[in-house]
Amino acid sequence: MRLLERVIRLSAKMSSNPTARQLAEGPWRLCSISPRRPILEALAPVLTECFPSGNFREIHSYPSAEELTRELTAQVPDVCFVDAITDSPAALDLFSRILRINSRINVIALLAADQPGLILKSLRMGATEFVMQPFTTDQLLAALPKLSRKSPDPRDLGKVYCVVPVKGACGASTVACNLAFRWKRSAESKRVLLADMDPLCGTMSFLLKLKSTYSFIDALQRADTLDADLWRAMVTPSGGVDVLLAPELLVHGINEVQDASPVVEFARRHHGTVILDAGNAYGPWNLSLARASDEVLLVTTNELPALHAAQRALAYLEAKGIGRWQVRLVVNRYDKRVGLEQEAVASALHIDLLHTLPSAYDTLQKALMEGKPVAPGSALGKEFSALADKLTGRSDKPAPRAAPFGGFLSLFSRTFS
Repeated sequence: MRLLERVIRLSAKMSSNPTARQLAEGPWRLCSISPRRPILEALAPVLTECFPSGNFREIHSYPSAEELTRELTAQVPDVCFVDAITDSPAALDLFSRILRINSRINVIALLAADQPGLILKSLRMGATEFVMQPFTTDQLLAALPKLSRKSPDPRDLGKVYCVVPVKGACGASTVACNLAFRWKRSAESKRVLLADMDPLCGTMSFLLKLKSTYSFIDALQRADTLDADLWRAMVTPSGGVDVLLAPELLVHGINEVQDASPVVEFARRHHGTVILDAGNAYGPWNLSLARASDEVLLVTTNELPALHAAQRALAYLEAKGIGRWQVRLVVNRYDKRVGLEQEAVASALHIDLLHTLPSAYDTLQKALMEGKPVAPGSALGKEFSALADKLTGRSDKPAPRAAPFGGFLSLFSRTFS
């Protein structure tokens, strides 16, 4: 109750502040999001009174990722009011998705008076401010000075890449690990995080010979109280890269974890680049990783069983709202003698091929024995650097594109139908 009393006192103080009244007279673009019409109807007269020159827009549902992108790019709002009363998990996810689309948008959480525990969660997930039922002009005026000062540069938010294997033994963890270290060498001093987010079979501690008391499960359990000091204790430095490990042992209830977004969103605010190593493409937990990411790196080999698995993974992700525009295909251990060639892979999967990594057994074994990434001067190390350059836009070398193929490729496609 002390927090609520402070909010009431602050509101009373700010409501008499002429500066707030003057700020409210500007040409604000406002967007309200709620699946419940009574909430929008209760908010509308308050917005009209507080923002006499405002441009108002209502969204009568929690939009999908595609719908949200379309709504917020057609006319970028200054402020989004998001209903966290009806479905708080959906709203918390929406806060972070809004900021990924445009970090300059101010997000205000709409809360019920009996939801004080949601205040801190909302602020940690990106909400600039909150207002509580019953909505009043005084509450909005109290928030205005903070909104007017908010003008973050989009570059302040790190970019998140989720590395996903199409099936086991495709080498996705190796790709994630080496990509993070190659990225660090060209990241211009920005912090890089490598996060092993596989709750059952995480291998990053083995690959890098690391030990830590903490894992991403601890970070998830403390999401409401995470701060920079606690985060530093949970990550393990390795060669200039911060590493968040998976739990060493199975944790009770680990199969029940479904939403990684609180940890991912905290990480993107403290690191220039975040590399997530996912266990696979399937299930709520891995979908939450993909949805919280800017791009999904789907890792396969060019062998037929792996490409069959890749087609299934692409179809699954697409059915769950992860469009192919968000997925980048990486072929690991590429060997044209044992599978399809690059152009045939792209055509078979109907997706452009971002990069191929050569088969280099001896180089990988040496790195594994040393607990280090592959040598940057090796042929494989140079390809990891080239992959990082493509993702950052430093390389404009075109990737192999899907092209029509007949004969064998037609037979290959029929086996997938």
